[in-house]
Amino acid sequence: MSVNQSGWRPERPSAADAGAATATGNRALMLEEPLIFEIGSTRTTGVDFADGDVRHDRLGDLTRKTPIGLPGLSEPETVRHYTRLSRQNYAIDLGLFPLGSCTMKHNPRLNERIARLPGFADVHPLQPVDTVQGALGVINQLAFWLIDLTGMHGVAMSPKAGAHGELCGVLCIKAALEARGDTERRVMLVPESAHGTNPATAAFAGFTVEDIPATAAGRVDLAALKARLGPDVAGVMITNPNTCGLFEPELKEISDAVHAAGGYVYCDGANFNAIVGRVRPGDLGIDAMHINLHKTFSTPHGGGGPGSGPVVLSEALSPYGPLPYTARTADGHIHLIEEERAQEFSDEHFGGKHDSFGRMTAFHGQMGMFTRALTYILSHGADGLRQVAEDAVLNANYVLRRLEDVLDAPFAASGPCMHEAIFSDAGFPDGFSTLDVAKGLIDEGFHPMTIYFPLVVHGAMLVEPTETESKATLDQFIDALRSVATRAKAGDPSLKAAPHFAPRRRLDETLAARKPVLVWKDKAPLADAAE
Repeated sequence: MSVNQSGWRPERPSAADAGAATATGNRALMLEEPLIFEIGSTRTTGVDFADGDVRHDRLGDLTRKTPIGLPGLSEPETVRHYTRLSRQNYAIDLGLFPLGSCTMKHNPRLNERIARLPGFADVHPLQPVDTVQGALGVINQLAFWLIDLTGMHGVAMSPKAGAHGELCGVLCIKAALEARGDTERRVMLVPESAHGTNPATAAFAGFTVEDIPATAAGRVDLAALKARLGPDVAGVMITNPNTCGLFEPELKEISDAVHAAGGYVYCDGANFNAIVGRVRPGDLGIDAMHINLHKTFSTPHGGGGPGSGPVVLSEALSPYGPLPYTARTADGHIHLIEEERAQEFSDEHFGGKHDSFGRMTAFHGQMGMFTRALTYILSHGADGLRQVAEDAVLNANYVLRRLEDVLDAPFAASGPCMHEAIFSDAGFPDGFSTLDVAKGLIDEGFHPMTIYFPLVVHGAMLVEPTETESKATLDQFIDALRSVATRAKAGDPSLKAAPHFAPRRRLDETLAARKPVLVWKDKAPLADAAE
C-alpha cells in the first residue's frame, strides 16, 4: 500500500512477527497486494481500441478535456487483484460473524437458486401486470406471512431497508395525526436502549426527539416514560428485543399508556429474529414495525445493494401506508394498486378509505429479496421459524454464561438475554480497552464483535452468534475471546500492538475517519511538475 497524502503509511507486520522477512512482502498464501493504481499505469490501457471519429459527438461542453485517469491492467492482472483482495475480506462463508444487533446469519443457497429462476431474476418493473402474476403472487404471499407472523393488520412492502422502513412507519404516524387534525404532537420519545437510527429517523421526519432513560436492568424506565407522555407526544420508537439484547417485558403496558395519551408505538423490528414464531408484536400493541429481511429471513445484507425493509402496520395505521401495494380479489387475480386506483379499489373491496401518505420508492420493492425471504419461510415452516428464535436465544445465552467469569456482563444478574450477549470493559487495567480485545480477536481469525455500542454500557462488547452457528464453532470463538480477555486483564503489552498477523497492523482509525484519503493522485514526473 502506498504512502497516503499525509505521508503516513499503514505499518506492515515486522519480520519478527512474520518469523522471517520475504522479498515480496508475501507471507505464504497471505499475499501482499498493492493498490490497483500501483499495479497498472494511468497512461496505458489493458484493451486496444481503434481510434474513433469523435468530431461529431453530441456531448457539447461535457466532452472530457483531460484523461480519465484509470489504471490500465491486463485481464489476468485485474482478476488476480480482486481475487487477492477478496482473500483479505472476512465473510460469513469463512467463519462466525459475531456482530451484535446485525444478525449476520447464513444465507441458505436454496434461496439463491430460487431467486435466479426465470420469471424472478429477469422480471422488469414496467412489465404489464398480467405478465407478472407469479412475481406479484410471491410479493402477496410474503406479505400475508409477514402479517400473520407479526399479528398485524397490513404491511407496506416497498421500503428498501431498515432505516427506510423506519421512515415509512414514522410517516404513517405523521399522516395519521394530520388526518385527525392533531398537528401539535411534534415530540417522539426514544429510549436509550433503542437502535441508533431511531432518533435520526424521527428528526428527519420533522419530530423533536427526547430520550427516555433505561433502568439499571437495561430496560425502558416505564415510570419516566409515563411521566413524559402528554398532548405534544406523537409516539415512542422502541426496540424489542432492545439493543442490550434484552426483552422489554413491560411493552404492552408501554403501548397502552402511549395509546391512552393519544400517541402511537413504533417498534424497531431489526431484532425480530430473536422472537419470530414465539411473539407477535401486534399482541403487544405495536402500531408499526419494520422487518429487516436480511436479519430475520436470511436475504443477503447487500453491502449497500439490494436491501428490503417491509413495514407491518396496525389497523389504526394501515390506511396511511405507502403505495403501491398488492391486493388479491375474490377471483384470485392479484392487482398492483397505484395511486389512481387506490380509492376505487379500497371502496370496492375493503369498504374503507385508503389515505396513503404517498410513495417510498419508484416501484414496489426488491423482488430478489422477496423471493429469497419467502423461500426461507416456506422451507422452515411454522415450527422451523420458532426454532430459529429458540436456537438464536440459546446460542447467545451459552456465550453469555461461558464468558461471564472473565468478562463483566452488566445485565447477567437480571436473567437470560435474548439473541445477543453484552459485556463491558470493567476490570481491564489502565491503558487497556475494548479496542485491544477486538484487535486481538483479529489475530485469532475472527471478525470482532460490535464494540462501544450500545452507549448505555461503558466499553460495550455486543456478541450475536445467531442460530446458524454450531456448538463447536461457538466453543472455538469463546475460547479465543477468553484468551484475549485474559491477556487484556493481565496487562499483556503485546495486545496493544495487535493485530500482528493481519495484512496491516493497527491503523489510526480516528485519523482515517476524520481525514480520509478518497481520491488517488498520481505522482507527476518531475518534468511535468516543473512545467
